[in-house]
Amino acid sequence: MAFLAGSMGAVVGEKVTRSAERALGERLPLLVVAASGGARMHEGLFSLMQMAKTSCAIARLGEARLPYLAICTDPTLAGVTASFASQADVILAEPGAYVGFAGARVIEQVTRQKLPPDVNTAEFRRAHGFVDQVVPRRDLRPTVARLLTLYMGACRDDAGSPTLADVQARAAGR
Repeated sequence: MAFLAGSMGAVVGEKVTRSAERALGERLPLLVVAASGGARMHEGLFSLMQMAKTSCAIARLGEARLPYLAICTDPTLAGVTASFASQADVILAEPGAYVGFAGARVIEQVTRQKLPPDVNTAEFRRAHGFVDQVVPRRDLRPTVARLLTLYMGACRDDAGSPTLADVQARAAGR
């Protein structure tokens, strides 16, 4: 075999966790763009543990009242969907993106029920409450900017969470 599928392994879990920890430490919002074919099965438990590790890191952002946004691209599946992609304050998805935990064929084999043909599309997930908004890629930047503006204004607390202007100034200085 020349190729092993799956994209969420120990390295991805570590990077997502460190991103959440940095956002927490600097009191910044976190934006994750997810694109995953699932867990790296050849990593076994190391891969599966990333679901818990990333979920705990993201939960700490929520406890600190820091905004967390996720963008689901094509595909966003399995362990990523079941962990950090589904924990966001706002979940965006690109039109037609394949978003779900398992493929329709696998679900049908397990449940012995026929599923709608579009069950794992962003549009289906939007219609059933998993995705908050389906946004074309060309519209993602203004949509994310608008959301961060709203959240950063609403999330200010006594600890002095930064405004969107503070976030932009920090980003420009790096």
